[in-house]
Amino acid sequence: MEVGLRLGIATVVGRGRYGGGGRCHRRRGSRYGYARTPSNLRPIPRDEGRVSKDYSPPSLVLCNARSIGKKTATLRDFFTSQGVDLACVTETWVREGETVTLREMAPPGFSVLHQSRTVGRGGGVALLIREDCSFRALPSPSIPGIECVGLVWGSEESLAVWLVYRPPSAPAATLSGLLEAVAGWALEFPNLLVLGDFNIHADATPSSQALDLVSSMATLGLSQFVSGPTHQAGHTLDLIFGAGIDVIMSPSMKVPWSDHYALKARIDFPPPPCLGGEPIWARPQRLMDPDRFRQALRDLAPPGDSLTELVEGWNTQLLAAIDEIAPKRPLRPRRNRAPWFTEELRKMKRDLRRLERVWRGARDGASRTSYRVFMKTYEMAVKAAKKSYFSASIASASSRPAQLFSIIRSLTSLEGQPNLNNNRTHSCEAFASFFAEKVLLLRHDLPANLDTIKELEAPRLSSGPVLDHFDRISPADVDRFLQAGKPTTCPLDPCPSWLIRACPDEVRAPLGDIINLSLGTGIFPGELKEAVVRPLLKKTSLDPLDLSNYRPVSNLPFLGKVIERAVAEQLGRFLDETSALDPFQSGFRAGHGTETALVALTDDLRRQLDRGGSGLLILLDLSAAFDMVDHELLDHRLADVGIQGTVLQWLRSFLSDRGQRVALGGELSSRHSLVCGVPQGAILSPMLFNIFMRPLAQLVRSFGLGCHQYADDTQLYLLMDGHPNSAPDTLTRCLEAVAGWLRGSRLKLNPSKTEVLWLGRDDMGSRGQLPSLAGVQLVPAPSVKSLGVIFDTSLSMEAQITAITKAAFFHLRQAKQLAPYLSRPDLATVIHATATSRLDYCNSLYVGLPLRLTQKLQRVQNAAARLLTGSSLRDHIHPVLYQLHWLPVEYRIRFKVLVLTFKALYGLGPSYLRDRLSWYAPQRNLRSTNNNTLKVPGLREVRLASTRARAFSAAAPTWWNALSQETRALRDLTSFRRACKTELFRQAFGQGAA
Repeated sequence: MEVGLRLGIATVVGRGRYGGGGRCHRRRGSRYGYARTPSNLRPIPRDEGRVSKDYSPPSLVLCNARSIGKKTATLRDFFTSQGVDLACVTETWVREGETVTLREMAPPGFSVLHQSRTVGRGGGVALLIREDCSFRALPSPSIPGIECVGLVWGSEESLAVWLVYRPPSAPAATLSGLLEAVAGWALEFPNLLVLGDFNIHADATPSSQALDLVSSMATLGLSQFVSGPTHQAGHTLDLIFGAGIDVIMSPSMKVPWSDHYALKARIDFPPPPCLGGEPIWARPQRLMDPDRFRQALRDLAPPGDSLTELVEGWNTQLLAAIDEIAPKRPLRPRRNRAPWFTEELRKMKRDLRRLERVWRGARDGASRTSYRVFMKTYEMAVKAAKKSYFSASIASASSRPAQLFSIIRSLTSLEGQPNLNNNRTHSCEAFASFFAEKVLLLRHDLPANLDTIKELEAPRLSSGPVLDHFDRISPADVDRFLQAGKPTTCPLDPCPSWLIRACPDEVRAPLGDIINLSLGTGIFPGELKEAVVRPLLKKTSLDPLDLSNYRPVSNLPFLGKVIERAVAEQLGRFLDETSALDPFQSGFRAGHGTETALVALTDDLRRQLDRGGSGLLILLDLSAAFDMVDHELLDHRLADVGIQGTVLQWLRSFLSDRGQRVALGGELSSRHSLVCGVPQGAILSPMLFNIFMRPLAQLVRSFGLGCHQYADDTQLYLLMDGHPNSAPDTLTRCLEAVAGWLRGSRLKLNPSKTEVLWLGRDDMGSRGQLPSLAGVQLVPAPSVKSLGVIFDTSLSMEAQITAITKAAFFHLRQAKQLAPYLSRPDLATVIHATATSRLDYCNSLYVGLPLRLTQKLQRVQNAAARLLTGSSLRDHIHPVLYQLHWLPVEYRIRFKVLVLTFKALYGLGPSYLRDRLSWYAPQRNLRSTNNNTLKVPGLREVRLASTRARAFSAAAPTWWNALSQETRALRDLTSFRRACKTELFRQAFGQGAA
């Protein structure tokens, strides 16, 4: 009931808890006896339009930490209790690379920007910013005697913040350099905030330096907002300047862990666009009990006979089951909490706050001492809790590399991914349009010419084997496909995939019916052709406002992936049995990898250099190759390898009428159709892409060039006799044909990003003349990077060794910071995952390297061993490596080569490595005939000693023959690896080692 009065101010009166119309009910305990009197209430006019909500000004805190090393937990609790959006810390005393200490100081959900002092100890400034706010880091200028770090909130029209620290010993001239920088900032950013510890006395009676600084700032449009002392000696050393904004200061706070006061302020400026109060509809994880889910699925039997009815029934009944046990509820976003923060720590935190209040009241030395003693106890308890939690997490993730690296990043990374769910800068529709238009623009100038392609590609013989139907899937196959792969869940799935995997008995029969009907009819369900895409920033250092800096990460329905596994198994088996794929394609194939491809490539190049010749290595670069696959051309190439009948029909159905939506901020964009490409994230996509790219390698080899491929990474190489001044005409014709094939296949070639390396004499790269590629003149480079390995003109591997040792030592320094929180087995896991594994990647390419290079790798291994065991530099390294049972680097290289040799000999590796090896066959029957030895190339085949030591085809047989006869006779890979390592271990540490 609404009652209007003459005042024009309105109020809406409810009907009470149980209704009741206009009656006034007496309420017990009411002062006047009635709950309300309608005649005294004023009507509130309803506003049907949306009322804009006033923003809450962002808050910040500025403090001088005087070393954060032993007070990270205290600082983190302080920032959390203040509820700030930005924390500014001076005098961190953190050196370059000590990211773990900075990460400890940051509350959950905060990123850290830090600038350390470049010379000497002390100093350092850090900005801690909420990750759910849009921001980007600014490059720190070089100002003599000044340390500074900056960021921009939102777009460039938003607020720029610079944190400054000027040491007390800095000369007065440093302020002049600072003012020059501020003048540039003021021109670039109309809204500017400059704050920090300037170490000048801006007291009630300011010093001349302070007067000059404040007046100079005023001429640049910056006002000073701090008043009163900011140091326990009574001086004002910490200042806040602002232009284009108003800063509302709170009373300064005395803190027992620093001789400076902490300053808190609110910035009268709209915060970066972010959400935070809207409820999120989600299912409580604690209610998802597998036993209850099985009970809800007891009558799972999707009705209908058609594939569409079966899939719809599957989704409907799974959704009903999950709604029964865990219905969606509106959940308010909560502040991120550290998972290791236990109840005991909460109690200690309360006790620490109590001691702080005692100190604030007493202001004596005894209470301050009590606080600081208990603060150290609290810090130690926090480290112990973190050690227990992260040790358990690392132990559980030791066999899951992705999860392990995620844990390590959470401990070491200063900047997280921007939370796009809480960011209004870009809408999901903007991302969806950008991702779709990007591919369409690339295809615009690439008309398909199927007739030209057919002329370039060799026709298929009609008598070859074909795959025209699928075999029926058994219940055991359904269980195997169900448990294979990662249980990722798509937002379009009716329930979490891990729950489905936990109920194999209940889902086996309906799932088998869906798979067999799909394979038998040659139809992929249309309900499963839609992907949900989430934008992912390629690097945290990139501008989050630029859409081109995002990578689309696709997620497909779980049921569709299970069906794909059934197809992939039969299709892959057919391709292997018929050798339909190019033998030099190493991408996504069992027994193949980047290392096997590079071993074969370098072996060819080394052997050519050994013959006195030279070589050209060309690395082609393609744009969005997987997204550009033309379906009509793929259909032609599938038929060319023998895919016919129902199988070809099913693959056509799988690729046609696909679409994607972008998920962002709890919303889904409209559907955008995909007219080309193989689905990102699909199990079949790599296999289909390899079939699509198959003719390219055949085309290249028809011109006499070599070709290795790893998915869309294509390496062409030409071996030449002597050292010609220009590339032969064969290369020109080959590149023209390759460019024509790619253009006809509607694949976008990037000639400007294609790299060329001329191998031979040192001057070849400067004077060798190369042809053009798609109208762009090719220029040889001094070095190129292929599949993560750096090659130079002489294949010295020096640049590669330097790069991996630098990266390995960086991760070892981070592992040392993590050591206090990890047990020894967990520390070993982290060290191997981040540092020593880099020594093993493609280390078969390091065969025969000079001692000065292998010693660089050995130093990395030695440092890792000392870190893990706690050994000192005075301890000899051999007993340490022996204790850990680690092979030295030289023997690790030999071990990798021998394992590759074993795989190649017994069909576990690629054929292109097997073709480089041959069994030793003496001309007459000898006792050594059956010793499983390999033929070692003679001096006529390999002239130089360096080539004999470094080429795989020469070094592998030599090392294989040096193994014991018992080891060479083994046929099981696991047994061979064990025996081979034992033998090499004895060679490295003496015959008594085992």
